[in-house]
Amino acid sequence: MQSLLWEQRPDGLRAPALVCAFTGWNDAGDAASSALSFLGSALGATRFAQIDPEEFYDFQATRPKVAHGEEGQREIVWPSVEVFAARVPRAPRDLVLLGGPEPSMRWRSFTQLIIDLAEALSVQLVVSLGALLADVPHTLPVHVSGSGSDSKLFERLGLQPTGYEGPTGIVGVLSAACAATGLPSASLWASVPHYVAAAPNPKAALALVRRLEGLVGVAVDASELEQAAADYERQVGLAVQSDPDVQAFVERLEQLAEDERTTEPEEIPSGDLLASEFQRFLRQRGGEGPPMSGPRRQG
Repeated sequence: MQSLLWEQRPDGLRAPALVCAFTGWNDAGDAASSALSFLGSALGATRFAQIDPEEFYDFQATRPKVAHGEEGQREIVWPSVEVFAARVPRAPRDLVLLGGPEPSMRWRSFTQLIIDLAEALSVQLVVSLGALLADVPHTLPVHVSGSGSDSKLFERLGLQPTGYEGPTGIVGVLSAACAATGLPSASLWASVPHYVAAAPNPKAALALVRRLEGLVGVAVDASELEQAAADYERQVGLAVQSDPDVQAFVERLEQLAEDERTTEPEEIPSGDLLASEFQRFLRQRGGEGPPMSGPRRQG
């Protein structure tokens, strides 16, 4: 069975970079998937392929959905990874955008499929986007770390390498697969405040978009995402001010972040308990958290 389903072949792509993001474990605050979706919308990307989910997903964990078609008939919408082409005439390269749920199984076969796709399109660089929960305040600029095959490029962009060791997701496996085949690759990770984990985070999505622009040389008009990020920060700020415990926690994070001369950072309390209370508070305000305005992932 053919897992990569081509709808058409995007001919004439110029020095393309493949940008990947996956919902799930790698996508705290929906930041990575939202960044990819925003890029697709801003650049007018068109879908040209999908990855069939049959071999890679546990449908009890990532369930298909029932929807009504244009003529009112019921149909099953299966989870899938979609691939888009974005032509950017004024930039030095075009982009290929790949996004969908993190697969449940056969990760080595799945990443090999992406490698084969990249080789078929003569991709020159694979960039994966991710977001992780961290003890960072929502008030400061989003910290973006990175890793990749070109350490000099990361130094030029002012990106700090990640020293993480531990469980990984499909993003880490894809980066390793690229390295094993000699395909240039990079990974960008945005830090998302732990205490507001359930809310979509357009501020982190914007930070990933801006870092990606410098990495691949493609610029987009992000004014809509900038407005969503400002709304997010304002709404979270109002919610934090309404809870003295969370406000004290955030102020502690701000103090530690600004004290760059501290050689041995003092321990801060875990945000687990505060986060659960804060999420409850946000739900009582009428939702799961500050809304993510602007484009969502294309379907």
